[in-house]
Amino acid sequence: MAVASKEGIRTETPFRFDNVGSFLRPEKLKEARKAFAKGSISEQELKAVEDEAIKDLIQKQKDVGLKAITDGEFRRSWWHLDFMWGLQGVKKQEIDQGYQFKGEETRAETARLTGKISGEHHPFVEHFQFVQQFADEKAVARQTIPAPAQFLSELQRPENVETTKRIYPDLNELVEDIASAYRSVVKDLYTAGCRNLQLDDCTWGRLVGKNHWTSRDDDSNIEEVASLYVNVNNKVIENQPEDLIITTHVCRGNYHSKWFSSGAYDAISKHLFGKEKVKAYYLEFDTERAGGFESLVNVSDNKLVVLGLFSSKLPDLEDKAQIKERIEEASKYVPIERLCVSPQCGFASTEEGNILTEEQQWNKLRLVREVAEEVWGK
Repeated sequence: MAVASKEGIRTETPFRFDNVGSFLRPEKLKEARKAFAKGSISEQELKAVEDEAIKDLIQKQKDVGLKAITDGEFRRSWWHLDFMWGLQGVKKQEIDQGYQFKGEETRAETARLTGKISGEHHPFVEHFQFVQQFADEKAVARQTIPAPAQFLSELQRPENVETTKRIYPDLNELVEDIASAYRSVVKDLYTAGCRNLQLDDCTWGRLVGKNHWTSRDDDSNIEEVASLYVNVNNKVIENQPEDLIITTHVCRGNYHSKWFSSGAYDAISKHLFGKEKVKAYYLEFDTERAGGFESLVNVSDNKLVVLGLFSSKLPDLEDKAQIKERIEEASKYVPIERLCVSPQCGFASTEEGNILTEEQQWNKLRLVREVAEEVWGK
């Protein structure tokens, strides 16, 4: 495979060597969270442990060569629910059954409405400010949050739909309030210095899975739901400051090294790739469950695609030659100048983390960097 020209080296996010965001929680942090849950330590004591763990993590990210740093989602239990619980009009709710992944069921928790939704005073703004102090000329601070469509999907879970419809009988009003709440949070993040926002969005991975449709009791179809999801996401993405780079990440579930759904992007590619107004896509491509690259032909304008060719679920290192072959194959549909590489998802979308060690996690990222440098140059 030919090496891309030096002009392919990127100076803004997404970078040729990139990462989705979450990292395995160190044991000291896990123990502190358990102690806090039991009431053995205070919230301030937990925060002190989190702060120290995040400082250490950020240095490790810089050492491995990442140019976009995050807090690893160390202050969260879930990649998505903690953000939703931070919105006004939303509460944490225990339920009877979690999501059924392949071979394992998740913890049974959700986000349920208590009233109208708004986004003021969101705790993630303070979380971002902590990371922002470590940004420098070589590293930008990135904030990851669940996409608006992901929140809408959570409110429409069978366990939540009755409450949601009681508070929002009109779906359009619900969509508008979700978008308004998100815009409020994004504005506060921007004021705090955020210039790279990643919308994590598993709704698309679910839409292409058969189990999503067999579990529904309405008569909606994939085109209708895809249009709805693009609409609510774009209401937040549109009219943001030009220097705020908004990207999105799509996968098919990532819980304790298990997956939720299978299916190629084909059925939703015209909506997701053609109509959603993000500047880049972080896409799962580490297994055949995500299908081929053909649907990338629908990626519109000059958007970038970060190929998730490396598995964050498995400790085994990928074969570099095979990865390079896949990059070359993807470049038939999106020019190589608009491609980057990363793991297919984070290493710990929930605090349980995937089944690999921290050393294996960093070895995986070193390999991603090696491939990126060999393809696009240092």
